[in-house]
Amino acid sequence: MLQSTLYTLVATILVSLSSFIGIFTISLNEKTLHKVLTILVAYSAGTILGAALFDLLPEAVELVDEALVYPIIAFGFVFFLLLERTLYWYHGHGHGHELENEGITKDFAYLNLLGDFVHNFIDGIIIAASFTNSVTVGVSAAIAVMFHELPQEMGDYGILVYAGMERRRALILNFLAAVSVVVGGVFGSFFIGAVDNLEGYMVAFSAGAFIFLSASELIPEMHEKNDRGRALIQLLVLILGMFTIYMLGIWFPA
Repeated sequence: MLQSTLYTLVATILVSLSSFIGIFTISLNEKTLHKVLTILVAYSAGTILGAALFDLLPEAVELVDEALVYPIIAFGFVFFLLLERTLYWYHGHGHGHELENEGITKDFAYLNLLGDFVHNFIDGIIIAASFTNSVTVGVSAAIAVMFHELPQEMGDYGILVYAGMERRRALILNFLAAVSVVVGGVFGSFFIGAVDNLEGYMVAFSAGAFIFLSASELIPEMHEKNDRGRALIQLLVLILGMFTIYMLGIWFPA
């Protein structure tokens, strides 16, 4: 058990470092960054929706009893809806509003961080369970998770900056959300059998959360400006994001 925990710890730390993929944008000027971000938001909406439809939903249906899986998915969706409303009521602003003061961040940035935290935590549990099986299976799972995370982490960073967050702060917070894969790995190593079917319930909950984040928070951001050319490009990029997750699921099955 100690050996598999050590392997899990190393693998999850390496996976969490993928969150720094957005570091290359630090040197971009504001005009170029804005153009990049409009594309990244569309790409991230696609990857998150793709993760929900092609990865989390099928896994949830497989892991959780049919009578429970869809209510849990619905609960994840409603939970994030209520959380979004709470943030809106507390801060007095929501998505779709222009940022009038520097330092104000749109609420969906924090929702995305929370959703990413839960998803990475689940990935850590999956990696831990795989290493409990064997080193080969564990390494395969870690590689699969890494390739799934790279495009999504890039999109997640883009969402934070697009929402008004300072770039270095966005990079740090995105990394802290990614560190939950390490927490999930350690948790999974010691408590994988303590709660019956915990992984399945969390996968179903995360699926509902991701559907909400993509459909209710990110896709509406693509409608802010009435530019047909950009709208078409964003639609194609969103489809590309979904296709990326779909193909990664085929090439690197978790």
